[in-house]
Amino acid sequence: MALTKSDRRQRIKNRIRKIVAGTESQPRLSVFRSNKEIYAQIIDDVNGKTISTASSRDKGVDLKGTKIEIAAQVGKLVAEKALKNGVEKIAFDRGGYLYHGRVKSLAEGAREAGLKF
Repeated sequence: MALTKSDRRQRIKNRIRKIVAGTESQPRLSVFRSNKEIYAQIIDDVNGKTISTASSRDKGVDLKGTKIEIAAQVGKLVAEKALKNGVEKIAFDRGGYLYHGRVKSLAEGAREAGLKF
């Protein structure tokens, strides 16, 4: 039986999450991508706390440009918020998506703003 697209992504996501976990010293940068928007969270899995969030729906994001350019802005925004909260090093969780396009752009934007991963 063939898997649906969402089932396949969930299977990949579970495989990634076995390996990538966020700690207090190195939290996890989780990415969620919908058809229209992109969301990023920095999460400490040990304490079960979200340290910072950013999305393409935030006020600091300019919605002019392509989805890839907007994703880069979201990456920079989440990195700036993380650095304010004292987080410099993170583990990247692509959430079952390919490291390509908007996900890659978000990661590169976060790196440019000063996050290390």
